[in-house]
Amino acid sequence: QVQLVESGGGLVQAGGSLRLSCAASGTIFSLYTMGWYRQAPGKQRELVAGITTEGSTNYADSVKGRFTISSGNAKNTVYLQMNSLKPSDTAVYYCNADFHYHPSGPGKYWGQGTQVTVSS
Repeated sequence: QVQLVESGGGLVQAGGSLRLSCAASGTIFSLYTMGWYRQAPGKQRELVAGITTEGSTNYADSVKGRFTISSGNAKNTVYLQMNSLKPSDTAVYYCNADFHYHPSGPGKYWGQGTQVTVSS
């Protein structure tokens, strides 16, 4: 069973930066898509950024130009560099992945989530 483990969340002031990491275990195969979703209190979970093994990326409009998703050198790892953070970025961030591409929604596997809090 694939397991995703996130790290790197925390408390930061507006304008600051954080880097989230996600590593998958439980499989010898490459996960085709890996990405990040977030959920703020009272809001639906939303896509933040995604990347495929071919290097194709996509971002939510709200984070374009501020966040960068990248794959790690180790197989099945992904990072999210978050710069110029805003209080509106405060949420629980979840790593998401799958062996297949799902154009209409998230992949099958989820991490446990890591809290990101941006103070004003």
